[in-house]
Amino acid sequence: RDVELLRHTVGVKLNLEMSINTKIVQIACRVKPDQCTLVPENRQEITTEGGLDVIKLRKKVGDAVKRLHGVGCIVSAFIEPIEEQIKMSAELGFDAVELWTGGFAHAKNDKAQDKTVIELAKAVESGLKHGLVVHGGHGLTYRNIEPVARIPGFTEFNIGHTIIARSVFVGLREAVREMKDLLNLYQPE
Repeated sequence: RDVELLRHTVGVKLNLEMSINTKIVQIACRVKPDQCTLVPENRQEITTEGGLDVIKLRKKVGDAVKRLHGVGCIVSAFIEPIEEQIKMSAELGFDAVELWTGGFAHAKNDKAQDKTVIELAKAVESGLKHGLVVHGGHGLTYRNIEPVARIPGFTEFNIGHTIIARSVFVGLREAVREMKDLLNLYQPE
């Protein structure tokens, strides 16, 4: 019921982050959000770290992509920044991928963080090479966004918790504006 209310009241792009559960896909096909991002729902659907395992689940994922495309939805996969996952996402017909940035966000030191930035940059390049639109998200904050935002090729970042937490102090409009200002400052031309 909530997603149906959102569909009728939201004046901006509605991105439904959802599992590949058949009942959830049916709801999405009825509601027709602008975009559906397929995410893992349980341990069996997760890759080593946190993305949806589109390789292991290719049959079920492929069916969901076809059904969602059939009602006009843009379909994205929330995956780890791994070449094989990116390639399979393209083969399954996804329009976009959201690369899991948790490895970067949870890095223990600068060296580990630098390594994940290089991995993310390679993954973005791979996604573009395979014809995918590339988004990023997980654990991104006002304090850590700069190195990831500087990677060319990202078109969107999904940032929630840090913006909502900041909005408690400055209001939602200002919290969003602050993040947008940072992204505009750091994003390559």
